[in-house]
Order: sequence, then C-alpha cells, then structure tokens
Amino acid sequence: MTTEQISLVKQTFGLVAQLPAETVGSLFYARLFFIAPEVKPLFARTTTPEQSRKLLTMLGYVIARLDRLDDVLDEVAQLARRHVRYGVQDRHYTYVGEALLDTLETGLGTVWTDDVRDAWVACYTLLASAMLAATDEAVPVTR
Repeated sequence: MTTEQISLVKQTFGLVAQLPAETVGSLFYARLFFIAPEVKPLFARTTTPEQSRKLLTMLGYVIARLDRLDDVLDEVAQLARRHVRYGVQDRHYTYVGEALLDTLETGLGTVWTDDVRDAWVACYTLLASAMLAATDEAVPVTR
C-alpha cells in the first residue's frame, strides 16, 4: 500500500467508525449472507451486534497500525488461525472482501471515490493475503 492509500483508508474508516457498530455490522453481515449464505452457520455462536462490535474493533485496531503493519502481522496471523478452527475456508475471504467493499461504498456514499476504493482493495488484499498465508499453519475444524 502507498502512503496515500494508507491515509485514505484511515480517513474513511474514521467516518465509518463514527456510525453505530450494529448499523455497520448489520449491513455487512446482511450483504455477506446474501453473497454466501453457506457462511451463516459460522456465525451461529454470536449475535450480529456482538459480531459487529468485534469486526469493527479488529478493523480499527489494524487500520490504526497500517503504517506499522509489521507490528500487527502476528495478531492477524493468529486471527486467521482461529478462523480456520471456526470453519473458515480460503474462498470465504473473497466473499468477505466483496461484502466489506459493498458496505463501505454504501456507508461512505459520495466519499466513496475510485481512489478510496483502490485504497480499500489494496488494504483488504494485503490483510487477506497475510491471513491466507497463516492458514497453512492452522488445524482445520473437523465436523
């Protein structure tokens, strides 16, 4: 990611973070479950409001450190390994990325420009790639 992209992601996430977590999360999870209804059972253990808070907290934590990403890559890897234990598969990262971008586009309205979209695509690609790399080390869930 470029310095400008990092700045755009931080600025626009600051706008999203001002919205109620439940509002953002409800939009995100509704879109995710529409795109990939098969992932809905993976979220059965928590309520949407609780999961929404977790999502925005983790995003905020990572985005605040984008310019020092090496500081959080271990935590991103741990998160990925936990996700494998929950049943997350590699293809789910594509669905999450699509739902995240759609949610941001809806939530940001006119602030959502091509440059902002490109910055978020670069950010998600970077994070998802790091998480996917870590999944090779994880033990998958058996059901």
